[in-house]
Amino acid sequence: MSHRAPEVPQVTALTDRGVLRVSGTDAKSFLQGLVTNNMDKMEDGNAIFAGLLTPQGKIIIDFFVVADGDAFLIDAPKDDLEALAKRLSFYKLRSSVSIDAEPAVTVAAAWGGTAPLPAGAVAFADPRLADLGDRILLPEGTNVDEAAYALASEGDYHSRRIALGIPDGGRDYAYSNAFPHDALYDQLNGVDFNKGCYVGQEVVSRMHHRKSARKRVVPIEGDAPLPEGAEVMAGTQPVGTIGSVDETRGLALLRLDRVASAEAKGALLHADGTAIKVRLPKFATFELPTAEGA
Repeated sequence: MSHRAPEVPQVTALTDRGVLRVSGTDAKSFLQGLVTNNMDKMEDGNAIFAGLLTPQGKIIIDFFVVADGDAFLIDAPKDDLEALAKRLSFYKLRSSVSIDAEPAVTVAAAWGGTAPLPAGAVAFADPRLADLGDRILLPEGTNVDEAAYALASEGDYHSRRIALGIPDGGRDYAYSNAFPHDALYDQLNGVDFNKGCYVGQEVVSRMHHRKSARKRVVPIEGDAPLPEGAEVMAGTQPVGTIGSVDETRGLALLRLDRVASAEAKGALLHADGTAIKVRLPKFATFELPTAEGA
């Protein structure tokens, strides 16, 4: 009888990510009134995926939040940390809250199993989708045990993310120009429709209950390597833009109603001469619209 060797978990540092610490007696209630998700979901080491929105309901930035003692750590795009800290400080008013960068913390992603972590590390399951594995926040001077993990590249992580159909802010949708439904927040545990008010909540709730979302980031497949950032056309009509790519696979933010309408007329999807097919991720609870629905 043959026995399969246990799968060795893979890990990679995400060099484009950074960490903010939000602390103080009002930290939880402060964040609860701002972010799209419910801070009460953070129990037993769980984290939340959430966004900070404009009053008009568009995503300023998205991030993960995890408890660290009485404080909260925010895992967010490194280039946007300073702007995020300023935006949070704008809302602080008289709240007993401190917002500090944690430059010595390394953000890593791990998948394919679990292994022991060094002292001081904060790890949590990626709240968007179980198949994404875990995220690990490593304090300065610590590393994962290379004997227990297989070192992967950031490219490996993004290939896996793209294959699973998971959008990435700044790559697959532009901050300040996309609604949470565009970025699949409703599909990936990024918004709580039953919590109290937060900035932009009214717009998001209206889109959800009216089922009026027309744009979605969806997986696409090309008959040749996909051109990153290219405009997607249905015949001669623009219907969206390609974001992340991994050879012939990618993600694109598309007007699905226009895609359905164009395809009903026999128009094929393409980008810079590359033929494209649209598919839905396995986790999707929405369907591609029909020509009649469009």
